[in-house]
This record gives sequence, C-alpha cells and structure tokens, in this order.
Amino acid sequence: MTIKFGIKTSPMHVGYDDIVRVWQEADDLPEIEDAWLWDHFLPLAGPANGPIYEGWTLLAALAAQTRRLRLGLLVTSNRVREPAVLGKIATTVDVISGGRLTMGLGVGGTHQPPGAGGIAGENPALREYAAYGLKPVPPAEGIARLEETIEILQRMWTEEVFDFEGRYYTLIGNRNEPKPVQRPRPPLLLGGWGNRMLRVVAEHADIWNVPGPPHNSLDYLVERGKVLDEHCAALGRDPGEIIRSVQYILSYEDPAGARKEIEELVEAGMTHIVLGLRAPYPEGVAHWVVDEIIRPLRG
Repeated sequence: MTIKFGIKTSPMHVGYDDIVRVWQEADDLPEIEDAWLWDHFLPLAGPANGPIYEGWTLLAALAAQTRRLRLGLLVTSNRVREPAVLGKIATTVDVISGGRLTMGLGVGGTHQPPGAGGIAGENPALREYAAYGLKPVPPAEGIARLEETIEILQRMWTEEVFDFEGRYYTLIGNRNEPKPVQRPRPPLLLGGWGNRMLRVVAEHADIWNVPGPPHNSLDYLVERGKVLDEHCAALGRDPGEIIRSVQYILSYEDPAGARKEIEELVEAGMTHIVLGLRAPYPEGVAHWVVDEIIRPLRG
C-alpha cells in the first residue's frame, strides 16, 4: 500500500511571505506530494481580528511560485461561489500550475448543531457567513446544490458549449476555454462525513477527505469508511477506486506521538495523510516534516 503525504497551511494568523516560504521549501522535497489551503474568510481559532487570506486567490499565487507540488483547497465551500464561476477559477489555476490542481470541494455552510465535525462550540460558519452576506442552507439542500455543481464542473471541463437547467442553478450557452491542462479533468476530492455526503463521494469522488485527530477519533473514521463502502456496494463501484485522505494536525513538540497516531490512521485504511502545520511555521518546517514524520514512517 502506497502512502502519500501532503501539508496544509491554513492561511490564518500568518503572513503571506511565510506561506510562500513553506510551500517553496516543500516544493523541493519529493516526499511531500501536495500542499493545501482552506476556504474561510474569518479565523476559526485565535483572535477574531487576525489576518486571513482568500483561498483561491492565494492558491493561484502559490501555483505560479511552485513547480512540482499538487495543490488545492481542503475544501472549497460550495456556498461561496456560483458553480460556473468556480469552474472558471479552477480551470485558470490548473493552467497556471501546469496541470497540478486537485479540485477539493465540500457542501459548505449548512445548518449544523454545535460540535458538528468535531469542532467544539457553535458552527463557525454562522459567524463567517453573517459577516460576508452568505446564507447557510439546510443539509439536504446543500447536498443537492453540490451535486449540481459537480455536474457543471465536469461539463465545463469536457464540453465545448452546453446549457444546464437544475433546481438551483441555470446556465445558458456556457463556454469554458481554455480547458484544464489535465484531461479529461482535474481529480475530484470531496470532503465530508455525513451519510448523504458519503453517497455523493461514492458516486463521484476520486478522493475522499475527512478531518482526523484531534477533530474526529480513529473509531469514527473507521465507521465512516464502512458507510462509504456500503454506498459503493450499492452503486456497484469498487471502493478501492477512491483514495482515502485524512487531515492530521501536527504537534511540533511530539513527533513520536504524531507518528504513532499516523500509523494507526494508515492501519485504518487511510492512504493520503495531509499534515496540518500550525502557525507560526518554524524555519525549515518542511524539512522537519520529512525528517521527523515521513521518512521514519516509511522506513
């Protein structure tokens, strides 16, 4: 079983130059295969007035300053941009990067109870969406909107011109040129854990991503994986076709403990480990990740 490793630099409470430094350092280290941002407008932790950058704009800048890393957002909120606008943005980033984009996508802000997704307290999307004039929707509507977006993206990337008439979105005479460098399309990563979301993953995704420790326990991830397997069986899809990806937030103080938990994630079937780096980023942090986490695990 081949295990791949990536890093995630959540762009809050950190400077732009620091993010560039980490990505360019990682770009020179083949043990790190991909790098990720997120899609938020307010900090999810720490001071509410701290700096934070818009994900797709930052991703385009980083795509132009790296040469090897695959890249994307974990994950794009489907509630923030109209689907065809998102398709054009993603196409542009794939072209800028020379075909290195992985299209990370999730439902986005929906009405959720406190503590959902392993994040303590009130749903952070409520404050964020209110600040930016966005509206959360019921979960069922969020899933339906996501399915329409997936179809629109796939058609933008493969068809010359098309119309689309959905329940939530309508397009007339859509054209998207140039097409992405990757053919027939960039890989699709879907993030989420609910039963209905896992059905969408089973039907459409190349990669399934879910937050791991400290947000979700190992037992919970195993149980969610079994639900995904059941959906794949119902659809007649081989579950082995879907890469299982997990986010793990690193502690710089306890690399041995991190290695142990990552080993458990791998034993549970996760084959793509995204290591979340806490800001501020130490000098040489990408080298530290390779020396203290990746090489010992592979060795």
